[in-house]
Amino acid sequence: MSGPRSWVARRLLLGAAQTAAVVLLVFVLTEALPGDAAVALAGDQPDPDRIAAIRAAMHLDRPAYVRLAHWAAGLLHGDLGASLTSGRPVSSYLAEGFGPTVLLAVLTVALLVPAGVGLGVLAARHAGRLVDRLVSALTLGVYAVPEFALGVLLVSVFALRLAWLPPTAVGYGTDLLAHPAALVLPVLVLLSRPVCSLARLVRAGMIDALASPYAAQARRYGIPGARIRYAHALPNALAPAAQQLARTIDWLLCGVVVVEALYVIPGLGTVLMNAIAERDVPVVQGLAVVFGLTAVVLNLLADLVAHRFAPRAGVAA
Repeated sequence: MSGPRSWVARRLLLGAAQTAAVVLLVFVLTEALPGDAAVALAGDQPDPDRIAAIRAAMHLDRPAYVRLAHWAAGLLHGDLGASLTSGRPVSSYLAEGFGPTVLLAVLTVALLVPAGVGLGVLAARHAGRLVDRLVSALTLGVYAVPEFALGVLLVSVFALRLAWLPPTAVGYGTDLLAHPAALVLPVLVLLSRPVCSLARLVRAGMIDALASPYAAQARRYGIPGARIRYAHALPNALAPAAQQLARTIDWLLCGVVVVEALYVIPGLGTVLMNAIAERDVPVVQGLAVVFGLTAVVLNLLADLVAHRFAPRAGVAA
């Protein structure tokens, strides 16, 4: 029991260290952004004295280490700070963009798991045959297309030429569930590359497991092929698939800027873009910290799932 417990303890300590690193890195990178909110608020022809006064009022004239300590102390109490341009809490910006982004992520994952695992199992069952080659060629071809290019192509065909779907979510606000047609194209774009990665991982994992000595031994004992595939081979393929799924969810929550911009969806990506344009550093920092912590937590959960399905590999790591 000490082995698994020590492994979990190491992973938790690693997660804590990664969290601290995320906070420090976010602060350093936002400090490196050119300009600041004081310049943006000063207008098109800023006066140096006015900029200095605004900077002092916003405490931007304090040393970086003082601002870092103040910001980190607020994070420990759940305070992400306040916007420099509007004075609103950063959490309110997160609340505004959270719904559309999470909705896109949930819909994508709900389709990703059955589609990716199903395609991977299908290809593994027919390894080396026509079905396997077709699935491999399809997933490789779709994965090679960038999200932005695929999004433009889908808009051109299904929105502009066929007029089956709306090209953007303009006019629908944040209540996208009331307008499901506006979600079809964004979800397809978000689903395209992750489903290819997951299918290829499941296929490779199942083929390796089916070629292993214990699978051959199970066949000699007369265990049905379906049981070998789904009760023995598939769980072995789920360890790397779980890690890939965690990375995908992290990307869906944190990396949908391009898709949200293309389809004009008012999610977290749009909030982040607007904050960067306005040099609203607290909002950028708050979003970046939330994204970073999400990545740490999801990868920790993926490690736990992988450890559950492959305990020897997990303990050895």
